[in-house]
Amino acid sequence: MGLRALEGRVLALAPWILAVSLLGHLAMVAFQAKMTMVDLMVYRNASPELFTGFLYDWRLKEFSDQFALPFTYPPFSALVFVPLSWVPWGLARWFWQLACLACLWFVTRKSLQLVGSNDPRRAMLWTGLFVWVEPVRTTLNYGQINLVLAALLLGTMVSAQSWKQGAGVGIAAGLKLTPAISGLYFLLNRRYQAAVWSIVAFFGTVGLGYLISPRLSTEYWFHLLGDASRVGPVGSAINQSLRGALSRTVGYDIGTGPIFLGAVVVAAVLTGFALHASLKAKDTLAMIVSVQFLGLLVSPISWSHHWVWAVPALMWLVYAAKHRLATVTAVAWVLAIGSYLISFLLKTQPSIWIVSRPWYYSALGWVYPAVGVLTLVTVAVVLRQRTSSTSQEDVEHPVDLLRE
Repeated sequence: MGLRALEGRVLALAPWILAVSLLGHLAMVAFQAKMTMVDLMVYRNASPELFTGFLYDWRLKEFSDQFALPFTYPPFSALVFVPLSWVPWGLARWFWQLACLACLWFVTRKSLQLVGSNDPRRAMLWTGLFVWVEPVRTTLNYGQINLVLAALLLGTMVSAQSWKQGAGVGIAAGLKLTPAISGLYFLLNRRYQAAVWSIVAFFGTVGLGYLISPRLSTEYWFHLLGDASRVGPVGSAINQSLRGALSRTVGYDIGTGPIFLGAVVVAAVLTGFALHASLKAKDTLAMIVSVQFLGLLVSPISWSHHWVWAVPALMWLVYAAKHRLATVTAVAWVLAIGSYLISFLLKTQPSIWIVSRPWYYSALGWVYPAVGVLTLVTVAVVLRQRTSSTSQEDVEHPVDLLRE
């Protein structure tokens, strides 16, 4: 039986697979099995402190014996989460879970549409499966914001209207600074109006924060912004950035020194090749994924749940790339996010603050950045070969071109 025939049989069961996955997840929410949603608790409980002036002094001490969790986002983000503090915790957690599941469906469906697949059963099948992969699973368990941001970015960046494109990126960056890397997509596509709109929207969120609390805004933008240690332990296995992986390899936090800068240069060069090939091939999803992967790789801290961008990456690898290297990379992603390796590595480390560890655990701790780099290489190789083949066909069949 061929792969396409096998997929056809599985797609017939897609609604049932999605239904069973959602029911299983919602049962976990109902019985709170490993669903403490500590990050949502931080967003919700800390947000009213925006009006007291103690937003960045506040800590959540429950469920976190090694690190009392602070609020680490801009003041605008706290403002957005204030309405959740007006409703009971039970209602807030259900609302957030349903919203995140809707965003997962949207990201999966939109990714499939961008690679030319409009079959809703595929979106059902993959959404049902993605509910259980590690980046999505931990996003749901922690009550994180990653799926919401991914949906906001993917939904607006492909819009035909410049103001929508820019507003999506600007607001996302106002909520959590790292999505600002998305502006690179506009510059490469020469969508300068969208870039301007993103800047306007971003500074609008900053201005709104200053309007509500000038002191807290100044504290965040001029004192707390570059403090990675405040966000969490850089060397912990859950930090799947280049800085985290390199720090675990050498046994100490490399900071922003020459080792880190060298890795950033390598990541930037590989991303450059991937973006050049994507731009030439006019592959929107490949370009968006490449830009987001660059942000994840070079950020000081990229928790494993930040890597929900593996979802659109996997859709591109499976349905758009059509290349042996893409198949290898897709399998690598399935193993990386389906194996819960990060959860295993977290259990093997004696403390989230201890950076050094046995070499084999350090090597395994490269899993997301390594496959992320492999994805950039795959995008560059596959799309470069595709455009070269297309150019060669144009040369071999000039009469067809004239007829067109």
